[in-house]
Amino acid sequence: MDTQQNTALTRALAEVPGPLPTRGVIHITIPHTDRFTVVGNHLAQHPHLSCTAVGLAVLIQSLPRGTEISIKALAARCKEGEKRIAAALRELEAHGYLQRLRHRLSGKKVITRTVFCNQPAALLHPRPRPAAEARPRPAASAPAPAPAPARMPARVHVPAPVPVPTAAPPAPEAPSVPPVLPPPPPLFERRVPPPTAPKAPRRPLPQPRELTPELDRVATAFLSDLHRHAPQFTLSEGDVRRLVPGVAAWLERAARPEAIRRALTDDPPHPLRHPAKLLAHRLTELLPPAPPGVDDLATLAARPRVVVTPFQTCDDCDRAFRSPTPGHCRDCRETRAVYAQAAA
Repeated sequence: MDTQQNTALTRALAEVPGPLPTRGVIHITIPHTDRFTVVGNHLAQHPHLSCTAVGLAVLIQSLPRGTEISIKALAARCKEGEKRIAAALRELEAHGYLQRLRHRLSGKKVITRTVFCNQPAALLHPRPRPAAEARPRPAASAPAPAPAPARMPARVHVPAPVPVPTAAPPAPEAPSVPPVLPPPPPLFERRVPPPTAPKAPRRPLPQPRELTPELDRVATAFLSDLHRHAPQFTLSEGDVRRLVPGVAAWLERAARPEAIRRALTDDPPHPLRHPAKLLAHRLTELLPPAPPGVDDLATLAARPRVVVTPFQTCDDCDRAFRSPTPGHCRDCRETRAVYAQAAA
């Protein structure tokens, strides 16, 4: 039996105007008259959204207002499971298409409202107002300009107007100023901090208690020789002078030069653009604790020690029991005491 062909699609393909492409998709576009949803290419061709997230966004856009779009409700409509739907909703929420807001009602009940925006970029970059709306309107109290008098023909005789007493015009009322309302809250909150947000101050470079000439000489030699072990850590003379107190603080805390070298140069980022800044950061953040002093060791040695009584094995029943000396357990001692009284 031959494969059935879609003759309607074949006829429509024959009516497509112009030459057909040799490869790729061929569109047969039939205008919609009802039951359609407009979807922007920014969503349909989003480079960072998965196909599941794009399809879910199109489904949510096509649903009427007030439709339940929880994870369970969407799983009942789609073939995807709840985990894939939850991941797709998180994608849409991360890119600004979806937002879930929690509202507290009059009582203690809290509800979640889901807001979907079909074009979130328009909220961050509002379109400019048309020129007709931006043009300032004249004030209501300003008098309208009088029209220019029309020139009458010279042959027509116009009688003189008779003055008619009229009442004085009322004083113009002050224009009513509409009350200034606060701006509505933003529909989508900006979660990324602005670039001008204050940064936490950096911790200062550690300093030794006393930068002796010996510590200064050893720290300078250590930093100057660092490029022989790690070529990317080639420092200038100014960088060496700035970092000498930090290395001296490490040496003062009984850190060996080889241990300092490994802590400062192991696993650097690639490419390393600012070696001096990386060394200053590691000297500050990886500073070892100060060794205990002589007084601290003396106090530690003077603390009373906890004596643990060792285990012994009973000579009669081989039972383990705690005792400073070997012998018999408590039960065997009581049994021996009973026999000794009976024998007496």
